[in-house]
Amino acid sequence: MLQQAGRNFSREYKNYIGGKWVQSQAKVWTDQICPLTQDVIGVVPETTEAEFNAVVQNSADAFKTWKYVPVSQKVRYMLNFEKLLKQHHDELASAIVWEHGKSHADAKGDVFRGYEIAEHACSFNSLLQGETLANVAKDVDITSFRTPIGVCAGITPYNFPAMVPLWMYPMAITAGNTFLIKPSERVPYTTELIIDLLQESGVPAGVVNCVQGGKPVVDYICDHKDIRAVSFVGANGPGEYIYKRASATGKRAQVNMGAKNHAIVCNDADKEDTINALIGACFGSAGQRCMAISVVVLVGDAEEWVPAIVEKAKTLTIGPGSENPDIGPTNNKALLQ
Repeated sequence: MLQQAGRNFSREYKNYIGGKWVQSQAKVWTDQICPLTQDVIGVVPETTEAEFNAVVQNSADAFKTWKYVPVSQKVRYMLNFEKLLKQHHDELASAIVWEHGKSHADAKGDVFRGYEIAEHACSFNSLLQGETLANVAKDVDITSFRTPIGVCAGITPYNFPAMVPLWMYPMAITAGNTFLIKPSERVPYTTELIIDLLQESGVPAGVVNCVQGGKPVVDYICDHKDIRAVSFVGANGPGEYIYKRASATGKRAQVNMGAKNHAIVCNDADKEDTINALIGACFGSAGQRCMAISVVVLVGDAEEWVPAIVEKAKTLTIGPGSENPDIGPTNNKALLQ
């Protein structure tokens, strides 16, 4: 166990810069809370502005050479990376259970949806092709190219520690950009493990860097002149803030904000399949995902299914994620308020 200011914890998280995990000189640290016990299991640094600027500079320096690496070589890195993600599937799922709280089965799905994106990036030999069009006008032909834009950044949420970060940098770096990832301070461990696998795949140092922290680091990302694009997944409030602040500096801002599904059940739906789908969507991952159903509209005779839905919900098991229950603990006690 590590100690800091009279507290015990298991991990002190670091920033990843130039292929190395580097201890932060931060003055402010955020506790990482175990979802099962509410114990402090790690501390996350609030990366200083000087440290952040050094990470961005490293990313910018790496871009100078990475953008010239042939697409075929980048794809080979992704093939290696995708293979490693599959080999370490269970290990990554266990990490998610530990720091997020979701069941092991749900965590495995989190990882699977992530390496599907790495698989997709392996198709970039053809997907990055430009276009040509002859004779669009008299004596005029058009030729287009797809080119990387530079240093990109991602701000990711707590509810999918593997999937959402893997939505971002496999695509960005295979397209020739370098990438700066800021994981949620609630779930930084899974990102750490996956970046180690990325390094093992052969991706050069500096192509993907990682900074830890909360809102101050988000502001650094939005404001830094050398970051050309930012991607965010999370709640509406932070998403609107990031979109406005990043766009104001000329960045490309992609924000995927809070959402909840509505379900309309028609009276010709299969009863058993529909109820199983509703229960899974409503209660899976303790509702901590944008695909959770918060409203169900039962049409016609389907209204009579309410007692059956209630009875099905009563059969759900609750417990530690490691025991693979239907519902594990919420990630943080504050989410219950």
